[in-house]
Parts: sequence; C-alpha cells; structure tokens
Amino acid sequence: MTSLRDKTISRRDLMKYGAISATVVIGVPAIIGKAEAATNLRIAIPDPAGSSVGRAASQFAKFVSEGTNGDVTLQVFPDGILFGKDQNAAINQLGGGALDALILASSVYASFEPRMNAISLPYLFKDYGQLQGYLGGKPGMTLLESLGRLDVVGLGIFLRTFRNVTTRETAITKATDFKGITLRTPNNPLWVRLFQALGANPTPMAFSEVYSALQLKVIDGQENPVEVPYNNKFYEVQKHLNMTQHLADSFLLAMSKAAWNKIPAKHHEAVRAAAQKMVSQHDNEEIAEEAEIVEKLKGLGMQINKFAPGELEKTQEIARTVYPEFEGKIGAEFMKTSMDFLKG
Repeated sequence: MTSLRDKTISRRDLMKYGAISATVVIGVPAIIGKAEAATNLRIAIPDPAGSSVGRAASQFAKFVSEGTNGDVTLQVFPDGILFGKDQNAAINQLGGGALDALILASSVYASFEPRMNAISLPYLFKDYGQLQGYLGGKPGMTLLESLGRLDVVGLGIFLRTFRNVTTRETAITKATDFKGITLRTPNNPLWVRLFQALGANPTPMAFSEVYSALQLKVIDGQENPVEVPYNNKFYEVQKHLNMTQHLADSFLLAMSKAAWNKIPAKHHEAVRAAAQKMVSQHDNEEIAEEAEIVEKLKGLGMQINKFAPGELEKTQEIARTVYPEFEGKIGAEFMKTSMDFLKG
C-alpha cells in the first residue's frame, strides 16, 4: 500500500483538505511523518504564477525544499491575493509577520527605504553586467540589510530588464521625440520627473487601467520592461516599441523576521543559498528572454525603434539633470557610494 509520504500532494488534494482554491502551490514534495515537523511558509507575489516573478518564486521554493531536504517548504500565492493587491500594504504586512515571504519591486520599497530609489536613477547602468554587479555587490547588500529596521530579512535582489517606451503613433529615435507624448508612468516622483525633463507629459495611473486608456487614446503610450506589453497584449493598441532602456528596476525577495525565526537555524544558510541560486538563474533567463520577446512583438506587428547615432547620449544628458533633485531623497552618502561603485 502506498503511504502518504510516498506521494506529492497535488493542487486538487490541497483544495480537498482546505487549501485556498485560488492558491498556486509549487510542486514541493510533502514529507509527512518525519521526526521533525516541516516548516511550511507562504510566499506572496503581485503577478500571475506564470509571470517572470512567478517563475522566480517557483525556483526559490524548489531550491529551498532541495536544500533543506523538505524541512522547509513554500507555497506560492500569486496575483496579490494575500495582500489585497495593495503593494504598500504588503510591505507593512511582511514587517508585521502577517506575510511570511514576499517578492516585490524595489521601486515599491522606495516608499519605505528611500535608498532603493538609487537603482532606478535614469541611465545609471550601461548594461546588465553592471546592474548585476551593483545588485549583487556592496550597494545591493546595503539595501538588503536596510530592511532590518522594518523587521524584514532581505534574501536577494534579482534584476528586471530595462524599461522601454511603447507608443501608438510616434517612433522615438531622437531625444526630441519625447516632447508632447502623454505617457502612463507609475506613481513615483523619479519616473514623473524624468519624463517631464524629456518634454513628455507623464501621467501616473493604476496599471489595471492602462490597456483601456491606450485603447481609448487617453494616453499615447506607456513604459515597462518588454514582457509587460507582450503579456498584456499592448501590441493590439500600440504600434511602436522604442528601445529607450531608460530605467532599471529590480525585485526583492524577503521574509518577515517572524517567519525567518520559524526556520531552524541550521537551515538558514541553505535558504540564503537557495535565494542566491535563484537570483543567478533567473537573471540569466530574463536577459535571454528579453531578446526573444522583442522578436515576438515584432512578429505581432510592432515596429522596433532604436536611437539614431548620438541621440542616446543626448537623452542620457537630459535624464541625468534630475539626479540632484533626488540626492536628498536617496541620501547623499549612498548616492555617492553608488556612483563610486559604478565608476570602479
């Protein structure tokens, strides 16, 4: 007779025994009847299970289970269902212990830790290698450690591909092409000031409203990593993908101190190692996938535009005029640390 310990609990089984029906449970073997009870935690993410963030959470859960021999398991809850899709509330809930673990953009954490804004200074990084070095180096470690005052344990930062502008009618190949374009941006002062400096009309808007606003021509375009217009079918209402690569962003993987303390101390190193393994694997996959998505968008009818010779440098020069405005918010010391790190 096959015992429960020989099975992997399926999503149907979890639903049968009372799991939330909307939960996506990553395939981690259930180990029942061990001498030491497993530590079962939940990790919340804002995006669908099949998204880039969803895959990262899945990888982390897998690596944690493998590294702890099933003593620590994670269930992934997508689409913000554990925090009512309120990302600022999610950070408060994480610090308070209501959430065990969370993956969320560094730009959201910037409301709680202003130094996070440094990652998104426009045109700060010349390429992905430089961005990876920053996130995995001393500046990134400083940012992870800064979460301690929120009662949060930072485990890793993984990159998000650079943000690009999509537009309905205007091809952006020159610095002056931004002028007069109404662009949806996140409600973040750094994004708003960048596009104001470039002559555009930045319009903060909830992401859930973007497709309709593009369709109704309330806005001319939006800006995001290329996976966003692809996954959300913006190619149906946008003609141009402009490879502006104007901002970097990243995602933080973190646990509440309460959840961290539930994990046996002997497994802390394995959990941290699982986080770093996920970051490395995920970053490489993301960079490779970006080029594939650009080709898919081209196949779906979007025109791919790049800056004409010399125009990227003009755009960068304009964008960097906003740096002094954010030095006070980021902190002069950390801003200098960041700039010195990248010069080295």
